[in-house]
Amino acid sequence: MTREAARITEDTSDREVIFTRVLDAPRQLVWEAFTDPQQVVKWWGPTGFTTTNYEMDVRPGGIWRHTMHGPDGTDYANECKFIEVVKPERIVYAQTGGKADDSGMPCEVTWTFEETPDGRTKLTGRMVFPSAEVLAHVAKTYGVIEGGKQTLERLAAHLSAKR
Repeated sequence: MTREAARITEDTSDREVIFTRVLDAPRQLVWEAFTDPQQVVKWWGPTGFTTTNYEMDVRPGGIWRHTMHGPDGTDYANECKFIEVVKPERIVYAQTGGKADDSGMPCEVTWTFEETPDGRTKLTGRMVFPSAEVLAHVAKTYGVIEGGKQTLERLAAHLSAKR
């Protein structure tokens, strides 16, 4: 079975988080905000966070290394290895990272960029964790659910400021 087929047929509902937001911007602008390292640092992460990019090579096999800096001074190092990049429709990457003293946040993330009939973009992020226990850990330790919502709110504000 191919990796894609495994992704489609496997039930991951007990270990996944899905975020959806309709953004008031065309798909191409949303794609650029996601893939341009100079833009990503302006909005990536929950409210109060800043991000430092070290490397962002958005292509299959490419790496995105960045550190998210929490408002309390905690650093969260992240490394994402791009598995699939279909411009301007989909980005899939394997993510690892977290606090230095923790097992981190391993997951596979899929972002889909869907044009709406009125010229906006429906952005969907799907994070799949190795187990329900890992998801429970990252939800408690990192606040991944609320953090994801806040990150999309920051992206919406970034896109609004660009228009």
